[in-house]
Amino acid sequence: MARMHTRRRGSSGSDKPVADEPPEWSDVDEADIEERVVELAEQGHDPSVIGMKLRDEGVKGTPIPDVKLATGKKLTEILEEHDADGDLPADLRNLMERAIRLRRHMETNPQDHQNKRALQNTESKIRRLVSYYRGDALDEDFRYSYDVAVELLE
Repeated sequence: MARMHTRRRGSSGSDKPVADEPPEWSDVDEADIEERVVELAEQGHDPSVIGMKLRDEGVKGTPIPDVKLATGKKLTEILEEHDADGDLPADLRNLMERAIRLRRHMETNPQDHQNKRALQNTESKIRRLVSYYRGDALDEDFRYSYDVAVELLE
């Protein structure tokens, strides 16, 4: 069993209901959904936030419980088609933001050993993800470092 940086086990959560078509009450046109997705992306929202906004606010007042069921495409695919996706995958961006916050904290609190370990673990996860994305979402010669992360995110 592969555990990453902790002794705890994974938490069991609820599963999404098995459905192969969108509910009758959510009958919004695919083009309208795609338009709203791109609009939210241009406002600077991550794909996960866009999904929640579509679920909660909907398109033209009608909630969209599942973008993939409604359009036949994943949210990230829609963003790629309209060139609205970010330069970095969302999971990698979030980890880099965390690493930057931890590094800045460590500069002011060098005695905080718990956060030093958290920074090591976070940077380890980043390197693992970089090797996964290298050649696809990232350049072949991309290497993670704190300076590169600061440059990319600021």
